[in-house]
Amino acid sequence: MIPMVDLKQQYQTLKAEIEQGFAETFEKTSFILGPNVKGFEADAADYLGVKHAISCASGTDALHLSLLAAGIGEGDEVITSAFTFIATAEAIRYVGAIPVYVDIRPDTYNLDPGLIEAAMTDRTRAILPVHLFGQPADMNAIMALADKHNLKIIEDCAQSFGADINGKMTGGIGLAGAHSFFPSKNLGCYGDGGMVTTDDDALADMLLMLRNHGSKERYYHDVVGYNSRLDELQAVVLRAKLKHLPQYNQERRRVAHRYSKGLAGSVVTPPHEDGKGTHVYHQYTVLSEQRDTVMKKLADNEIASAIYYPVPLHQQKVFADICKEVRLPVTEQIAARCMSLPIYPELQDDQVDQIIDVIQSV
Repeated sequence: MIPMVDLKQQYQTLKAEIEQGFAETFEKTSFILGPNVKGFEADAADYLGVKHAISCASGTDALHLSLLAAGIGEGDEVITSAFTFIATAEAIRYVGAIPVYVDIRPDTYNLDPGLIEAAMTDRTRAILPVHLFGQPADMNAIMALADKHNLKIIEDCAQSFGADINGKMTGGIGLAGAHSFFPSKNLGCYGDGGMVTTDDDALADMLLMLRNHGSKERYYHDVVGYNSRLDELQAVVLRAKLKHLPQYNQERRRVAHRYSKGLAGSVVTPPHEDGKGTHVYHQYTVLSEQRDTVMKKLADNEIASAIYYPVPLHQQKVFADICKEVRLPVTEQIAARCMSLPIYPELQDDQVDQIIDVIQSV
């Protein structure tokens, strides 16, 4: 069986370091906002080249708190993609704002900058680009629009930790970047976890309060906040993994490029790298007119596959009231044809070749 992701192999290589970190944490009994959380935040800020890295309880919280701290609120409009996990839009709704969906590019599956301006109204306050599957969005074009129209940019980096555009890491380009450490992510912990990155001092101060019951000083509360703190034990895991992340991402690229070479001329179309940023392949997502046939053939050979995402957000029941007239033809076409293949740093060349052979046999 070849799974979509194999976390056990990675754990075995880091087991001694992680378990030592756990043991030290248990001995010190410092479990909330302890030394590993502070250490991880410092390590992450250094790695991503940002002034502030504020951890929180999940990637969804990272998006929610970013929007709150940026002052996005009731009745505001936030332009984003409908081809993403629902957390992107949920966070917008949490603050009372309205997601305005713009179609994606057919090659990168990311927000199409050429369509953003037409979607703006006098209530547009922000753009929330998603660096989907590890492919950075076209941030140069998006930032130019933001500057022109005085809009805030919150990057959804849930799938792009370690991706960069000309050396500038995703999460360090807009006003803030929201990251997820769900276990299957390129940098994943062993539960839920998230982080917001920013160079804005005032935003960072607000985020520190929002994640901790609105408090700067214990039992003194300046704003209505949340209980959204990264667990100390998860920080142990993340500190251990962060040191290896460049290699992990390089191995993902090795797997992806082997796939792309081997799948040329097959019944699937490999993903595209636009050259505007380094793709870190959280998912390896192909397109096929014969998706069901390919997925069945893979399953028959004990090879996992998955669809991310079968139903775009503008077609979800939860958004029916605000999306009655929304038509996104590229998004809809991609959702009907996309499928993702196994990808993780430990996936071996012979396993990749086995998957390629099965697909080529269709």
